[in-house]
Amino acid sequence: MDFLYLIAFIILGFAGMEIVSYCVHRWLFHGLLWNIHESHHKPDHGLFELNDIFSLIFASISIWLMITGADTTYSTPAFGVGTGIAVYGILYFIIHDLFAHKRFMPFRSDNKLMKLIRRAHQRHHQDVGKKGNEPYGLFLFPYDKYSEQKRKFDRN
Repeated sequence: MDFLYLIAFIILGFAGMEIVSYCVHRWLFHGLLWNIHESHHKPDHGLFELNDIFSLIFASISIWLMITGADTTYSTPAFGVGTGIAVYGILYFIIHDLFAHKRFMPFRSDNKLMKLIRRAHQRHHQDVGKKGNEPYGLFLFPYDKYSEQKRKFDRN
């Protein structure tokens, strides 16, 4: 039963991170912290951008939670939530940085879900200004709005 609690806390950490990242991205990154996040919206930037500091902050929180909860893996949520945040961060790096923005070691994929997420994220980057466009999350957005069929229909 303890293992099921751990899995539940990992899922909670992952899902919670999407909600937190949406809110932080929409109201802080495109608000108070725009001077840092703006580097991500500029078309030309080097291998690293100032915005990468946010990834380091989220990774630090995840590592801290996993270290804090390592001795009590099954009896406290810290390790599971930290692991969920780490899983989110790994998927974010793969989908957002490597696939959508083609940073570091870019790759191509014909996976429909990956392409859908990339199209939605490209919509967010259509405006390079502080206002930004929806969606602000990586996974939570109206999927039917960015489907390939809808895009083909819109072109006619």
